[in-house]
Amino acid sequence: MQKTSKALFGLATAFVMSSALPNLAKADELTLCWAAWDPANALVELSKDFTAKTGTQMKFEFVPWTSYADRFLNELNSHGKLCDLIIGDSQWIGGSAENGHYVKLNDFFDKEGIKMDDFVPATVVGYSEWPKNTPNYWALPAMGDVVGWTYRKDWFEKPELQKEFKEKYGHDLAAPKTYDELKQIAEFFQKRQIDGKTVYGASIYTERGSEGITMGVTNVLYDWGFQYENPKKPYDMEGFVNSDDAVKGLEFYKSLYDCCTPPGSSNVYMVESADAFKSGQVAMQMNFAFTWPGLYKDEKVGGDRIGFFPNPAEKAHFAQLGGQGISVVSYSDKRDAALQYIKWFAQPDVQAKWWELGGFSCLNSVVNAPGFAKSQPYAQAFLDSMAIVKDFWAEPSYASLLQAMQKRVHNYVVAGNGTAKEALDGLVKDWSDVFKDDGKI
Repeated sequence: MQKTSKALFGLATAFVMSSALPNLAKADELTLCWAAWDPANALVELSKDFTAKTGTQMKFEFVPWTSYADRFLNELNSHGKLCDLIIGDSQWIGGSAENGHYVKLNDFFDKEGIKMDDFVPATVVGYSEWPKNTPNYWALPAMGDVVGWTYRKDWFEKPELQKEFKEKYGHDLAAPKTYDELKQIAEFFQKRQIDGKTVYGASIYTERGSEGITMGVTNVLYDWGFQYENPKKPYDMEGFVNSDDAVKGLEFYKSLYDCCTPPGSSNVYMVESADAFKSGQVAMQMNFAFTWPGLYKDEKVGGDRIGFFPNPAEKAHFAQLGGQGISVVSYSDKRDAALQYIKWFAQPDVQAKWWELGGFSCLNSVVNAPGFAKSQPYAQAFLDSMAIVKDFWAEPSYASLLQAMQKRVHNYVVAGNGTAKEALDGLVKDWSDVFKDDGKI
């Protein structure tokens, strides 16, 4: 999930290769568009098998996350032919489906025997469906991702700290199960001296410019009882977005920011949070699971020094969904060949290798395989996290909805303006205005 502007969507808008891919549509070259990050590098390596099998060369257009949405949503809205395949953000599904950017995949899936029941249910809803919870598919789940946490396992295991913590709080210093426990740990480590260096409690998302603080605060809001709308009446948000429990959740997030983050934490997102952890500044850090393989390999903080845990619980238990699905761009002149790439990518042996190389497969046969939970040190935390995911709005007007939340939440949490109740009341008004403009309320 990355930066989008209102204008963009406001336009009219064991791992053996399978033995056969019958009836391949031929193309000399396909271009796949995605963000520039570690999973993209893994996909380049994986796709060499597709080229070896089909003779189709794969070209990749990878753009940094800071430019990802601007670049590719402009491309889609202008009906460009750069991308034959695109791994687009989960929030793009609504706009891309309604504006005709993506090829609807139902008939293709039926023809090729690709079943959405074979994929983790939350990823099908999050990455593939529009409208949500209907059997209308515009993407194949490609890259599972979710917000979770890493912690300095080596610090937690120091006997003197274990003793001091238990004397103070009455329970063991361990990966927290609830947000109350997480805050206790963050307070315990805040400004503590470890190995001659001042350290801090936690790094959390606070970034204002794209989507960062929304992707952070929702993890807490969900757990306190925030809901996007009345389950019985779509787009009815009063008393759900700004419920008493939601207000308490937003107050908690601000308290965590105020008490327990490092200096200069007013504009933190994925890179900054990972950097705070890698530099030894913090005991815990919030971040998407895609960062975990790289952090585990880090020479200074990885290996036995790092631990992983899913988003803590409170009144409820959820985690913010990240990740993306892979779609065929409707403006491509090579749509049939692009569909064959999706058919190849969906195969169980390819998905298993995808996980092996550092991608996060969404296929049940991979994530439910015997031994998966122990296949990587972070695999169990990934499984536990994907079981509790919830996503932001995927409406065609998602960009406007996101911008409103970024502003309201950042102004309260980071800038300290007004109250949590005022911020969420304002958000209900903002979102209601968007949906009125869309003719939905």
